Amino acid sequence: MTIRLRMTIPGGGDPSFPDGCTSSFTPGENMWHSLICPDAFLSPLEIEETVTRALAEDLGRAGDVTSTATIPADARARVIVVARAAGVISGLPLVAAAFAKLAPGIEITAHARDGEAVAKKTALMDVAGPARAVLAAERVALNLLGRLSGVASATHEFVRGVAGTRTRICCTRKTTPGLRALEKYAVRCGGGFNHRFGLDDAMLIKDNHIAVCGGIRPVLKRARACAGHLVKIEIEVDTLDQLKEVLAVGLADAVLLDNMSIEELRKAVAMVNGRFALEASGGITLDTIAAVAATGVDYASSGWITHSAPSLDVALDIAI
Repeated sequence: MTIRLRMTIPGGGDPSFPDGCTSSFTPGENMWHSLICPDAFLSPLEIEETVTRALAEDLGRAGDVTSTATIPADARARVIVVARAAGVISGLPLVAAAFAKLAPGIEITAHARDGEAVAKKTALMDVAGPARAVLAAERVALNLLGRLSGVASATHEFVRGVAGTRTRICCTRKTTPGLRALEKYAVRCGGGFNHRFGLDDAMLIKDNHIAVCGGIRPVLKRARACAGHLVKIEIEVDTLDQLKEVLAVGLADAVLLDNMSIEELRKAVAMVNGRFALEASGGITLDTIAAVAATGVDYASSGWITHSAPSLDVALDIAI
């Protein structure tokens, strides 16, 4: 698949483009739509804010003094963004946005789309434009692409581990501050599913909530009394006895089984018998995920796929 984007913005402004085309673009259209993973959503506002913040951090007050000093103002460059390792790609819309932010007339030809699995040495994108702008945006573009592709690739490995089971892989709130929406998007690119995005979109009652409130029954009653009809309630338990109490009280929509053994997970699935969704969490690794999924839990959540996934090795090669 090749998507050619000529980023020409009459009168300045932010570049946008319609679905997969070769043409000029004007502000107000669906930004970067053709590069976004078809099974996920990433707000154009999130792209704009992240790229602007990252470029401001890197360029500082004086801009790229090295390129300004060594590269003629009218010099042009053609570069290739390459995946040096095999993996699942995520972050190409941000790469395009980083280059276009510094050079509105830049030309970009994408050879991949977020969510695609690529082999080692795959060319992901060609970029042609003012050399100073291309070099100034390079590190921001690669940092975002490598980070998000690493999350997508790690998620993909977990998803492979649960193939043929009912279990879905979920992320957690253990994300890089300021990059949560992007990292959760990358999880979707890797075939995983998103848990709550923050403290405000669902209730997750943890052990400390239970302790402060005085027990499972009172905490569930208080939660249900406050929850709107679209707000889900999940409660964390770490013993089967606690799970029995949740079953007796009811009121929960899901139960998080924290750090339980494989045998305990099997017993929990049998006890609940489909009354509500079960999520396994805590210490789940690539070595254990298949066994966890085999117990019949509905979800397995991993903080590792966002907080510890290694970045995918990506690079920018000059092709003048």
